[in-house]
Amino acid sequence: MPATPLAAQPPNRRLLARVAAATLVLAAATPVTVAHAASPSAGVSPTAVAPGGRVSLNVTGCGTKTGTASSSAFGDVRLTPGNLEATNLFGSATVFSNANSGAYTVTFECGGAGGQRVTVALQVASGAARGGLGGSVGAMSPGQIALGGTLAAGALGAGIWILRRRSRLT
Repeated sequence: MPATPLAAQPPNRRLLARVAAATLVLAAATPVTVAHAASPSAGVSPTAVAPGGRVSLNVTGCGTKTGTASSSAFGDVRLTPGNLEATNLFGSATVFSNANSGAYTVTFECGGAGGQRVTVALQVASGAARGGLGGSVGAMSPGQIALGGTLAAGALGAGIWILRRRSRLT
């Protein structure tokens, strides 16, 4: 059977040919992304901590399921994947209680020895880590605490009085 021009083909074939051509054009125009082609990025949270404090470690873009973070502020830490694709590696570390204040380098290494590396800074600040309520109660005077308690008790009493009054009227 001789080949027929596209215009002479039935409408179904013309539509199918147009869809195929459009798909090829879109596929050619779509940029190809290579997974983990860029260097990994890392972070330490918080970026400033007191001796004895804990930090969270995170590195993205490794493309491996293993990694380490090391610093003279806390030693070596093994990082574990945050998901099945291993796009994020996580860990935590406790800064040595006798660490001197100053800037420390944290080196993240993807995979085994010789893997991709990225470094970030960690600031160790002088002083002890604050625990408990984060200092939110320490800044309040006893008078402020008493005033707040009185206002709360007054609001509770007024609410009960209104509810009892309303129930008598109905």
